[in-house]
Amino acid sequence: MAKQKAYAAAGVDIDAANRTKKRIAGLVRATFGPEVLSDIGEFGGLFAPPWRDYDDPVLVASTDSVGTKLKVAFLTGIHHTVGADIVAHCANDILVQGARPLFFLDYLGIGRHDPEVVTEVIEGIASGCKACGCALLGGEMAELPGFYADGEYDLAGFIVGIVDRGHILDGSAVCAGDALIGLGATGLHTNGYSLARKLLFETAGWTVDTYVEDLGTGVGEALLAPHRPYVSAVLSLMASLPVRGMAHITGGGLIDNLPRALPRGLGARIRRGAWPELPIFSLLQRLGDIEEAEMFQAFNMGLGMVLIIPPDCVEDALGKLQSEGEAAYWVGEVADDPNHAVRIV
Repeated sequence: MAKQKAYAAAGVDIDAANRTKKRIAGLVRATFGPEVLSDIGEFGGLFAPPWRDYDDPVLVASTDSVGTKLKVAFLTGIHHTVGADIVAHCANDILVQGARPLFFLDYLGIGRHDPEVVTEVIEGIASGCKACGCALLGGEMAELPGFYADGEYDLAGFIVGIVDRGHILDGSAVCAGDALIGLGATGLHTNGYSLARKLLFETAGWTVDTYVEDLGTGVGEALLAPHRPYVSAVLSLMASLPVRGMAHITGGGLIDNLPRALPRGLGARIRRGAWPELPIFSLLQRLGDIEEAEMFQAFNMGLGMVLIIPPDCVEDALGKLQSEGEAAYWVGEVADDPNHAVRIV
């Protein structure tokens, strides 16, 4: 019997990691377009942006992590959805400035290398990249024994996109009276999970396998509902109608994120009831006896993205977005407000 390598005995199995890299190579290459000039395994990813398609191209970059939604993945043993989640989150973040995603990089830190888990995660990341139209240009898979608990890992993502300088959305064109169009979320997306897990697992005493009548599904399935990517539908809308601003509704909810898309002196009026709130939000509010204002700051409340458009474009925008498969709703208006606040009415 061959002697175990010293590094593997210390908890880092380089040979196993190399086998996994070969296993996922096809998944990664499937996201490549002609702009990708490097192959898997090189020290850096090479990408040739389509500069000629833009008059004055500007790169837009962002980074984020999945957060404690990963705890639900650990409990359920389902790992491909969180991979897609991190791509969607990052892509939506740069979309609000009008950018089209170009390429994505991931970081996966894991306590003990598990080829099945790693493959599932990368499978999800690759599917997310294809959904957002970007290449999975590279990443880092770090085996860190003693740093993460057995069966746990951390997942972060980094994205780069492109936009013409003249088409950057910075909120400066937003006016009082502009309409707010909300795009439906599939669930909590990737925010509010620390509170949601406390309420569902501790307060209610449920497990990921508990079927909840109000949800029409199990707790784990409801919590792992994917973070919806809005890139395709929104870029298509922007090609035909004026969009003056956008907000990705993540941590901080509508209360904190929508003002980021508004100039000083303007606020927003959101009509609760203008869109169907998912049952998980009323369930969480009831379990925690949470006030409305905190709900709208802790969770997306069923809206993953808000677009700001001229009021005379509402019907056309709703029709276009719905034809692209998005649940879209006229949820409120921009209003004069020296407090720069979002008010739920």
